[in-house]
Amino acid sequence: MPYSSRTPARSPAGPAPARAPGRVREIDVLRGFALLGILLVNARLMAGPHVGPGGEPVTSGADEVAGWLVTAFVSAKFYLLFSFLFGYSFTLQRAAAERAGQAFAPRHLRRLACLFLLGLAHGVLLFPGDVLMVYAVLSLPLFALRNLAPRTALRIAAVLVAGTAACLLAWGLLTVAYAEPVPPREVTAAVGETVAERRGDPGTVVGANLGWLRGVLVWNAAYGADMLAAFLAGLAAGRLGVLAEPGRHRARLRRVVAAGLPAGLAGGVLMAVCRNGPLDVRWYDVGSAVGVLTAPALTAAYVCGLLLLLDTRTGRRVGAVLAPAGRTALTNYLAQSLVMALVFTGYGLAWYGRFGGSAVVAGCLVLYAAQLAFSGWLTRRFRYGPAEWLLRAATLARRP
Repeated sequence: MPYSSRTPARSPAGPAPARAPGRVREIDVLRGFALLGILLVNARLMAGPHVGPGGEPVTSGADEVAGWLVTAFVSAKFYLLFSFLFGYSFTLQRAAAERAGQAFAPRHLRRLACLFLLGLAHGVLLFPGDVLMVYAVLSLPLFALRNLAPRTALRIAAVLVAGTAACLLAWGLLTVAYAEPVPPREVTAAVGETVAERRGDPGTVVGANLGWLRGVLVWNAAYGADMLAAFLAGLAAGRLGVLAEPGRHRARLRRVVAAGLPAGLAGGVLMAVCRNGPLDVRWYDVGSAVGVLTAPALTAAYVCGLLLLLDTRTGRRVGAVLAPAGRTALTNYLAQSLVMALVFTGYGLAWYGRFGGSAVVAGCLVLYAAQLAFSGWLTRRFRYGPAEWLLRAATLARRP
């Protein structure tokens, strides 16, 4: 028997875990799953390239394989999943305001202001690749488009994805045709400068973060339309209540997995070939264009495959582990950056550049396992994580 969005259900395979009141458990499970992908991508940036005594980049076969696999199967997929869930949750927050008999706009604007400030502090102090500020800004056009019919929202999303991919492809082809490879000496000098900044004192780290934020603004301009497209896909799914009763859509979920998996994997492999080799760095943006175009297919296959798994005995066990992390996803996202800042920057151990990609991936798995365990403990004792409590207090303008 399929899960309902509000009440627990029983199936021949065993009892379904109880839900928190008013929550859609599938959203929590998907958020908990997405945290691993976000961690793997962000850790590669925060840990830096492995460098030798002279500051020169050093790689091993295992490190190259780890980086290649993360690019092919993770990069550009999980920020889309979080963005999709953000758009879906927007519909739930709007419904909650209506049930409470309150105007949605003031609640929404307070939530965005809190999210933006959290993101600003996160970006300046911990990780300049922060996405919370972007979400806060993109939520304004999402609010303006809130009454779109689901079919119209999906059409606009498709246009945004195609437009982003076309722009990246054009830029990438120009780069391949006209750009010269960067001399190894310049690469070593740039890496050495970054290593000195990340291993410096806290003031140096903050200064480096502020400098990095300027580059992030360019990245956001390039990929903002792609994230807005995922918001709109989530908006459409939320208005249709797809995650509330995924059992009703089981046949469609299987079709999405069957179609999305091969297309998404092929695109992911091509993106890794362009970004991680054997093609050189000039092909990076061509790979990014392929990723933008095909990542939605692989992300959708991941989502639908996990939803199908949740309707099995094993899946319910997996969901019981992932859901608490998803309920406290904002706290876990910020905690990941805090731990990595303490490990890799001058805030703590200053191990930036000391480990290769394979060691960083292994460390991510350990940290993620710890977060799953801690989230289970936390949600058994408290209704909200610290960051979730703060965001809800700002949204409601009162103590939750």
